[in-house]
Amino acid sequence: MKIDSKGNLILGTTVILIATLLLVAIFVFTAINYIENQNIDSYENDNFKYIVDDYSNNIEILGRQSIDDACDKVYKTLKLFDSEDQIKKNLNKKLDEKNIEMEEKYDAKISSSVLSVEPTDSPWKVLIKVKLDIRKNSNRYSKIIEKNISIEGLRDPLPLAKLSVASGIYIDGDKLNYFNALTRYLKLRNLDSPFSYAFATTPLTIKKCPYDPYIHHGDPGVLKDCLKKGYFHESRDGSCYLCRLEGKGTCPHYGLEVFIQTHTPLKNDSISCSDHVIFHDHYTGQKIDEYDIDSLILDSSHRKKYGVG
Repeated sequence: MKIDSKGNLILGTTVILIATLLLVAIFVFTAINYIENQNIDSYENDNFKYIVDDYSNNIEILGRQSIDDACDKVYKTLKLFDSEDQIKKNLNKKLDEKNIEMEEKYDAKISSSVLSVEPTDSPWKVLIKVKLDIRKNSNRYSKIIEKNISIEGLRDPLPLAKLSVASGIYIDGDKLNYFNALTRYLKLRNLDSPFSYAFATTPLTIKKCPYDPYIHHGDPGVLKDCLKKGYFHESRDGSCYLCRLEGKGTCPHYGLEVFIQTHTPLKNDSISCSDHVIFHDHYTGQKIDEYDIDSLILDSSHRKKYGVG
């Protein structure tokens, strides 16, 4: 049979339509497959990112616990000579346990190592650096994680690190009561009026003073509220938290100071009541109000710093 021109046209059009439909079908199939693969990759990437973020958040939580554990050793009479190393050991142990837990939970291979524990420019923070490696399927995360850990709300280790529990110092509500520990400490060093510090008290936990600049302590009611709340203050002469764990009254880092409050009717001069003065510098101060048994004993430079005359 002979196909005329109309037949050729119909046949050609049919072939073109079939080819077009095949191309469209191939394109749709490829696109669907690509989208499905992308969704799988996206899910895996999101899941892996969640693992990394979850672990990173745990470093901060476990880091703070590790610092508090070091403080707990001090409160149980253990002398720390290298607080940074102690915190590293505490945290490595906790991270090892966390690695096992997360490997079972997420089917990921995790390794970690605490590189350093350091003071910072802020006395309210401790810097922890951790080398972290996480692998899951084709994903890998390898990085040094840095976390600034807040020490606010932790116990102050300096009094116990300096004097020990055996000295008679004890927890009295939200304060530490020195009983006769400071009196003996001052007498052994032949310092002025040691009995002024019988039954002296100091805050138990570290709380950042909100009255900044500190000269506002001279405003009506501010110093009274500061003592009642037990606030700590930044001080270049005071010691940082890591050095406080080691019983150092002062250190090269930017540190903290807190008032050791006397409760005495004695009016004679004694050591100024900032903790770094009592535990290291040993210079004399006088009562702000000689007729007030709860008056602070401060030297002229601290009076000027806090605006109290």
